[in-house]
Amino acid sequence: MFEMETHISCLFPEILAIIFSYLDVKDKGRVAQVCAAWRDASYHKSVWRGVEAKLHLRRANPSLFPSLQTRGIKKVQILSLRRSLSYVIQGMPHIESLNLCGCFNLTDNGLGHAFVQDIPSLRVLNLSLCKQITDSSLGRIAQYLKNLEVLELGGCSNITNTGLLLIAWGLHRLKSLNLRSCRHVSDVGIGHLSGMTRSAAEGCLSLEKLTLQDCQKLTDLSLKHVSKGLNKLKVLNLSFCGGISDAGMIHLSHMTHLCSLNLRSCDNISDTGIMHLAMGSLRLSGLDVSFCDKIGDQSLAYIAQGLYQLKSLSLCSCHISDDGINRMVRQMHELKTLNIGQCVRITDKGLELIADHLTQLTGIDLYGCTKITKRGLERITQLPCLKVLNLGLWQMTESERVR
Repeated sequence: MFEMETHISCLFPEILAIIFSYLDVKDKGRVAQVCAAWRDASYHKSVWRGVEAKLHLRRANPSLFPSLQTRGIKKVQILSLRRSLSYVIQGMPHIESLNLCGCFNLTDNGLGHAFVQDIPSLRVLNLSLCKQITDSSLGRIAQYLKNLEVLELGGCSNITNTGLLLIAWGLHRLKSLNLRSCRHVSDVGIGHLSGMTRSAAEGCLSLEKLTLQDCQKLTDLSLKHVSKGLNKLKVLNLSFCGGISDAGMIHLSHMTHLCSLNLRSCDNISDTGIMHLAMGSLRLSGLDVSFCDKIGDQSLAYIAQGLYQLKSLSLCSCHISDDGINRMVRQMHELKTLNIGQCVRITDKGLELIADHLTQLTGIDLYGCTKITKRGLERITQLPCLKVLNLGLWQMTESERVR
């Protein structure tokens, strides 16, 4: 009886495709060069499902886009743009995601030549740090990208309220919008997005994630607009928005779908603002009030009373002490991540309270907590679920190092 030799070349192309799908992008390309059979198997669309092609567009390459389409690649990141953007759009008519982050030479004129007709397949567009882009480009986007769900405009500092009006007019399916450091955006623009000017624009009422980090012109009126119009919002980033205050928290406190709220470095948020949040109907799973220097121990008491379902809490550099930890820990049974770095009043007593009661913690940040010692750290390291412990500036001698 003869034994047949088994070799990888005997595998069906479908089996090879399954194997190749587990490789990283570079290796997927390499296996295509082994032989004709492997090339054919590696070009199966299942191998490239979800892959984003990263391209330098420097010179004409007639085979580039046909090759991408053969493999079913519909996501593209442009690393450098020395050709017309229309070259990409024409070459990939069914493109789903286009990342132009950091393409500093992209202009309104270049984008205008690319977006000249409806592109119904495009769902994600990233224009972060495309600093020459203005409201004119947003008009094109609103006109031709009606199915867009994610729009990244972080660092596009020439965007104004007029641009937000155009977005509110044309992009009704938008779920995520990033306006980080769009310094000209004010309460009026947020009103447009929230549907407060229905006579001109319906608004982006399907928004689930809104990033307003470092939008310095925003006040509590923006939060009023958001709470009235954006009822589906789940994630709201207001970090470094110095114009919002405790009064604005009253508006946010009844947004029942809100899961994550970032108030990092919002200088006018105090214990009173946390009280408003805790007294509302929020079901937050994540809260960041790091570097809010008016937040103290009383906030921790409010959090324990009304925000006890939190899974992540960041309090870095807040004026909290062991007493505040004591008032909070017994109610926070679901907390998994606690960041208290640079809280210099925390001592071993606070760490012992955390170790005794926050048994579900998987990560804790103690960066710059200069009053803790080996004794407190030994208690923390005994937490059963702990995976991440950040000590940062904390100094231990070689003899005191926790093993």
